[in-house]
Amino acid sequence: MSTATDTHHDADTHGSHELHGSAAVKHAIVIFVVLALITALEVALSYADVGALFLPALLILMAIKFVLVVLEFMHLRHDGKWFNMAFWSGLGLAVIVYLAAVSTFHVFGS
Repeated sequence: MSTATDTHHDADTHGSHELHGSAAVKHAIVIFVVLALITALEVALSYADVGALFLPALLILMAIKFVLVVLEFMHLRHDGKWFNMAFWSGLGLAVIVYLAAVSTFHVFGS
C-alpha cells in the first residue's frame, strides 16, 4: 500500500529537487523580487547617462532575466539533461543564425 510519504520518498530518490508548499512560494517570491530589481535597474539605466556601457549593461541584465525566467518559470531547472541540451543548443543555434543574418546587413549594406 502506497502512502503520501512513500510517494514523496520515491520522488526524492529519483533526483527530483522540486520545492513544495511554502518553500516553493518563498522561492517564487525571491525570483519575483530579483526580476523586479533587475527591471528597475534597466529602467534606471535608460534614464542615466552611462555612455558606451549602456548597451552592454542592458544586454547583460536581459540575459540574466532570460535565464532566470527559463530556469524557474519554464521549469527547465527540473527537466532532464536531454531537454536542457535541446533547449540550450537550439537557443545557441538561433543566436548564431541571428548574428549571421545581422552581419550580412553590415557587410553588404550601403
